[in-house]
Amino acid sequence: MTDQTVLKVVLHAPTADALQRARSNAGNLLREAPAAQVKIVLNAKAVMAALDEPHDTCDAITWLCPNTLKQANRQNRAPLQVLAHGAVLELARLQQDGWIYIRA
Repeated sequence: MTDQTVLKVVLHAPTADALQRARSNAGNLLREAPAAQVKIVLNAKAVMAALDEPHDTCDAITWLCPNTLKQANRQNRAPLQVLAHGAVLELARLQQDGWIYIRA
């Protein structure tokens, strides 16, 4: 990787515990590589945990699965963002576009 290559990392969390790890991982990564692009993608139980437990630093880079929101009959809250498609499809597309996948 050259200095001009932007590091793009997607952290996937499907559980509440994984959400905590993803938030910690994102903070550590951005501290060491401030120019990196980081997305936290949530589905399943992690979506409810994110809605119920705000995080000042990571909420702006956190994306929720619309399928999980619909199944749980929950509404998004800002600054969390909702994916255009289900998490599995978005994760596949991000990897296809060169994002590095890490399961938190």
